[in-house]
Amino acid sequence: MPASTAPTTPPPPPSPCRNLPQLLGDARRWFEEALLAAMDAAGGPPVTSTQVQLFAVLDAEGTTVAALARRMGVTRQTAHQAVHGLVAAGLLEQVADPASARQRLIRRTPAGERAHHQAECLLQDLERQLAARIGHDTVEALRTALESFWGPPPTA
Repeated sequence: MPASTAPTTPPPPPSPCRNLPQLLGDARRWFEEALLAAMDAAGGPPVTSTQVQLFAVLDAEGTTVAALARRMGVTRQTAHQAVHGLVAAGLLEQVADPASARQRLIRRTPAGERAHHQAECLLQDLERQLAARIGHDTVEALRTALESFWGPPPTA
């Protein structure tokens, strides 16, 4: 007589594990939300998350709207709308591109430079607060990993 085999219960499904891009996105949003709140509390001009992202990818000497859109991963229309709002707020200006008569460069005004400097100081403070929460070694390990050269994205 064959040995009886008890029905086996399948193992429980693995707990939902969020992938790295989701976690990195959440981390970026944490910094953006904290930065926007800190700038608002400091009496800075009201800006959107997209406008903060635009400031982060803007070259000091100026950048075209097309380059801003590529760096931000948004459409030119979205980048142009963000630029328009920041120009209206007096934080950015459009100037002729010396390299191309058909292009305009977007660059910070003096008020935009002050806002950018304020944001950089606030971000440094947020990094210190994060280190106090999750540990200095953890923040340094995260910085080291993100600053490492990852090589080109793999192709299929």
